[in-house]
Amino acid sequence: MADEKKPKGYRTRYYRKRVELFRLIEKIKLWPSRRGVLHGILSVEVLGDVARLTTHCHKIFLVRNSRNSRAARWLRNKWFNGACTECGVPPWKLAKYSVTEFKRHSGSALVDE
Repeated sequence: MADEKKPKGYRTRYYRKRVELFRLIEKIKLWPSRRGVLHGILSVEVLGDVARLTTHCHKIFLVRNSRNSRAARWLRNKWFNGACTECGVPPWKLAKYSVTEFKRHSGSALVDE
């Protein structure tokens, strides 16, 4: 654990593991497609239990608010093949995302105050 390489200059951010998917997406502004490509989020429109995500490459995804969906698991476990070249996800955002940790009993629950 001590020999894991983390990008220098970024502190570790902690979020709850079972946080709502829409709040997590609004916070980190990233979306993993089914092919494993990480897209940058331009806007999130919540329509009840479904949200319409618009990416920087102008792709539109309709997403259900599920905590154990494929996308929620991929975001928590940081499974992706690479960033979208059309979205232009900056390297600092990927570095910040790589030091983010999801824990069950500690971290921000991303609750509206």
